[in-house]
Amino acid sequence: ALVFGDKADDDLEMTMVCHRPEGLDQLEALTNFNKRELQVLYRGFKNECPSGVVNEDTFKQIYSKFFPHGDASQYAHYLFNAFDTGNSGSIKFEDFVTALSILLKGTVTEKLQWTFNLYDINRDGYINKEEMTDIVRAIYDMMGKYTYPVLKTDTPKQHVDAFFQKMDKNRDGVVTLDEFLLSCQEDENIMRSLQLFENVM
Repeated sequence: ALVFGDKADDDLEMTMVCHRPEGLDQLEALTNFNKRELQVLYRGFKNECPSGVVNEDTFKQIYSKFFPHGDASQYAHYLFNAFDTGNSGSIKFEDFVTALSILLKGTVTEKLQWTFNLYDINRDGYINKEEMTDIVRAIYDMMGKYTYPVLKTDTPKQHVDAFFQKMDKNRDGVVTLDEFLLSCQEDENIMRSLQLFENVM
């Protein structure tokens, strides 16, 4: 078995039933995590997913534990797809730490690019108003009535209309990555909202 670090270090073995992750040095080079952080993350990942891979149902179950007052299933579906960059239907440890590295330790631009990909549900390189509405509605559902007791059903649509109008610079009905980056970096309100949403990632 491949062992991370020092054998005395809790003897963290990487014997996997279905999937054996990349070597620690390789993951350290690919992410912004050091070896110790990777070991802790791997231990937690293996604890939740002994097979070394997570399917969407398991991901939804794990994610929903963090949002007991709302319905996280739809947002977890979009998040799962953003983590599953290879469209394999499962998330490996490498997928998990690569995304986490961007979200927790990436530059502002890297975080915004990742967020753009999350919102670009059909992966055509653009965000349309329907995609943005679907994600925002999923976030509101997940946060639950307990968190936002005064929300009306049309609030996500109003939120999206305001964002979309600011972001769609050339008024062609879609937001490109460049428009998204520019809008977020020049408008503190959008940036604040994204940072608020960052807490749910």
